[in-house]
Amino acid sequence: MGKMKDKDVDAETHGKGQRSPKLCGTNYPVSIAFIVVNEFCERFSYYGMKAVLTLYFINYLGWDKDLSTAVYHAFSSLCYFTPLLGALIADSWLGKFRTIIYLSIVYVIGHVVKSVGAIPDVGDSTLHIVLSVVGLVLIAFGTGGIKPCVAAFGGDQFDEENTDERRKFFSIFYMSINAGSVLSTIVTPILRGDVQCFGGDCYALAFGVPAALMVIALVVFIAGSGLYKKSPPEGNVLARVCKCIGFAIRNRWRNSKNGPKRSHWLDWAEEKYPKRLIQEIKMVFRVLVLYIPLPMFWALFDQQGSRWTLQATRMNMNFGGGFILKPDQMQMLNALLILVFIPIFDMGIYPLVGLCRIKLTPLKKMASGMILAALAFCAATVVEVYVIKTVVEPPPAKESLIQVFNLMDSDVRVQFPEHNVFSEPFTPYEDPSGYTSLPLTGESQLQTVTVSHNGAEYQCGLTFTERAAYSLILRNPAQPGDTVCKLVEDHITKSETGAAYLRFINTHTENMNITVGKEELFAPANYGISYNISVPRGEYKRVVCETDSNKYEIDLGLLDFGAFYTVILTQESNGLTPRKMEDIQANNIHIAWQIPQYVFLTAGEVMFSITGLEFSYSQAPASMKSVLQAGWLMTVAFGNVIVLIVAEGAGMEQWVEFILFASLLVAVSIIFSIMAYFYTYVDADQLDKIYGEDANDEKVKSSDSKNNETVSMADMPKQTKM
Repeated sequence: MGKMKDKDVDAETHGKGQRSPKLCGTNYPVSIAFIVVNEFCERFSYYGMKAVLTLYFINYLGWDKDLSTAVYHAFSSLCYFTPLLGALIADSWLGKFRTIIYLSIVYVIGHVVKSVGAIPDVGDSTLHIVLSVVGLVLIAFGTGGIKPCVAAFGGDQFDEENTDERRKFFSIFYMSINAGSVLSTIVTPILRGDVQCFGGDCYALAFGVPAALMVIALVVFIAGSGLYKKSPPEGNVLARVCKCIGFAIRNRWRNSKNGPKRSHWLDWAEEKYPKRLIQEIKMVFRVLVLYIPLPMFWALFDQQGSRWTLQATRMNMNFGGGFILKPDQMQMLNALLILVFIPIFDMGIYPLVGLCRIKLTPLKKMASGMILAALAFCAATVVEVYVIKTVVEPPPAKESLIQVFNLMDSDVRVQFPEHNVFSEPFTPYEDPSGYTSLPLTGESQLQTVTVSHNGAEYQCGLTFTERAAYSLILRNPAQPGDTVCKLVEDHITKSETGAAYLRFINTHTENMNITVGKEELFAPANYGISYNISVPRGEYKRVVCETDSNKYEIDLGLLDFGAFYTVILTQESNGLTPRKMEDIQANNIHIAWQIPQYVFLTAGEVMFSITGLEFSYSQAPASMKSVLQAGWLMTVAFGNVIVLIVAEGAGMEQWVEFILFASLLVAVSIIFSIMAYFYTYVDADQLDKIYGEDANDEKVKSSDSKNNETVSMADMPKQTKM
C-alpha cells in the first residue's frame, strides 16, 4: 500500500517568521491541525480510489488482467516520478504553500474527471477510457506534486526551539496517512459493491467519494491560510547539484590531459564550486549507488493492489455471521499491521536482537526486509497453487474442452470418431465430471459424435472451435428422427468480483421467465438454455419461475464464490424441481490464507522502508536531504516500471510470476548486502567542523588551488560497515 513511502519528512526544514498561535496548553502551532486533517483527507482520496482501480479496469473497462496490472503500475510509477516536479516548482518558483494549493486543484480536477468517466451513460467506451486515463494522469501530477511539500510545510510551522514537538508532529502526520488509508480501503470497496447504480457496481460513487474528500482536503488547507508560516522559495538545491556535476564533467573533458590529476571526477568542479558542496555531492552519490537495487523491493510491495487483489477475487471471502470481505478490502491489512508492527519492532524485536550481541545496522535491516518480502511472495505462490485448482484453464491451440449433461432416462455412452475422450457411461442427471480435453486438427473441426442409448445409436454432427469450452446436452428424442444432441459454448472464466455464474436448462414444454434476486432471464421451452447471469454470493431460497400458465418458487440454496452452476428445471407431479449442478468449482481457499503473505510483506516494509528513510537522512547533509528524498521516491517509481514490464512481456502463469519476483528479490538482496558491506557510514553533521560554517558560500574559486586539496571520504568521520 506504500504508506511508508509517504513519510516524506524533511526534519531539517522549519518555518521562519513570526510565531504562530499555539494549541491550548501545548507548544504545537494551531496551523498543524489543518495540515494533519488535509493529509488524512488526501490519503483517503488517493488510497480509496486506488483500492478499486484494478477491478474497475477489468470489470468496467473490460481490460484483461495483464493490461489492468500494467496500467495500475504505470499510474503508481507516475505518482512517484512527479514528486521531483513538485519539489522543483516549490523550491524554485511558487513556494510550498502555493504549490500545494495549485496542484491540489489539479488533483481535484483529476478525481472529478475520473468519476465522470465511471458513469455508464457518459459517451461510448472510448470516451470512458480517455476520461479514465486523463483523470489518472491529473491525479498522478496532483498527488506526486504535493507529496514532497506537505510534510516539510508542516515542519516549517514549528519554532526552532520546538524540535521535540516537530518530531512528534511527523509521527502524528504519519498516523493520519495510515488512518486515511485504512478507512478508505474499507469504505470505497463497500461503495463499489454494495451500492448499485446504473444497473451494476457503483464505480462512479466509489471514485466520487474520494473526489469529495480531496475537495475537503483543499478547503481545510486553504482555511488555515492565515495561520501558516510561509517560507519563500529558496532556490532549488537539485538544480545547483546538477550544475556542479555538469561543470565537473565538462571541465574534466576539456582539461583532463593538461590539468593536474584529481582523486575523484567531481573534484574537477573545484574551480567554480566550493569544496563543501562537492563533498556533499560525493556523499549523496554514495547513497544513491546503494539505491540502485532497491526498486525490486517496491516491485513486489506494490503488487498488493494488483496481483494480490486479483488473487483474492478467486478465494472464499466469507467470515461467517453474514460478514463477507471484498477482495479489494484486503489491502487494509497492510496499514493495520504497520500500526501494530512499528512498536513491536522498536520495543521488542530490535532490543532482543541487541541482547544477542548482534549489531543490526540500518543496511542489515534493509537487507532483512528484502528477504521478508521475498518470503511473502513464496507464501503467495503456495496460496496461488491451491487457488488455481478451482480454475478451469482455457485450452491451448488445436484443443477444445467438453463436458456432458445426460438428461435422458438411462445411461448413455458418447464416442468420438478419432479419440477415446469418454470411456465411462454417463448416469442421468449426475453432475458433470469436469471438462475433458478434445484434440482438433485445426482451428475448427466437424466431429460426428455417436451417442449410444438403450441399444440405439444416434449420430450428431457437431462443430468444435479451438480454445473454446462446450457443454454437450443429451435428451430423449420427442419423436423418431429428432436429434438428441445440443452443443452449447460455455463461459469458463471466473468472476473477478467473486460472484457466481448461473444458467438454466428448461425441460418444460412452456417458455419460462426466471427471476434470481435482481436479475431476470429467459429460458426457452423443450430443453432451451438461458443465457448466463452473474449473481452475488448468497442463499437464493425464493427464485421465481413463471410460464404462461403457472408460477413456481424454487430453492437454489447457496450460490458460492466463483462457482458456475447449471440448473435443470424438470416438471414433476408436485411442481417444478430444480437440479443444481456445479460446472466449475467454487472458490474453496479462504482469503484468510493471504494473511501470512501480508504479515511477511508488512514486516519487510517496516524493516526496509522506515530504516531506509532514516538511513538516507542520517547519511546526507542537511542541504541534500531533499535530493535524497527525490531519489528514494524514484526507486518506488522504477519498481512499478519493473512490474509493468513483467506483466506485459512475460506472459507466464501467476504462480510462476510470483516465484520469479521472489527469486529476483533474493538475488538483489545478496547484491545489496555485498554493496552494503563495503559502505562506510559517515556523520554528515561533521561537515561543519571540517569546512567551517561559511564554507558553502557560492563563489568562483581562485585558479591557484594548491593549498585547497579535497578532503577524501577516508577523512570523513567513520562508524562501522554493514
